[in-house]
Amino acid sequence: MNTIRHWLSIGNYRDTRNLALLNAHQIGAILQLAERVSHPQILTCYLPIEDGKALPTDLLRQGLDFVLEQQQRGQHVIIACGAGISRSAIFATAALKEVEGTSLLEAVQSVKQHHADTLPHMALWASLCTYYGE
Repeated sequence: MNTIRHWLSIGNYRDTRNLALLNAHQIGAILQLAERVSHPQILTCYLPIEDGKALPTDLLRQGLDFVLEQQQRGQHVIIACGAGISRSAIFATAALKEVEGTSLLEAVQSVKQHHADTLPHMALWASLCTYYGE
């Protein structure tokens, strides 16, 4: 698990199963993109996002709305997918773009700076570029 901002972390499925790790990072919410995970007192939003395929707009918006709502409530959010490389990076990039008003390129560079494993699949990246018109 890597912290991108004081309110946002990126990780993998194993990270979301590790309650001690989540508690150590004060995680209050999980956007899970791989498999359902639930923990008492941690709010979870599960979205079945497939890696390597175009990202449906409604699922992108649903995930972003969850992350942004939790950020506004002062919760620390982890966005996680299977390996913590592609799907989670896409959602973290979009969240930074919306919260900080940056370009997609600046947002993904910031994610990569804090999470070296960041490597969004081109189909997911293209979906984001189309969604934001960049």
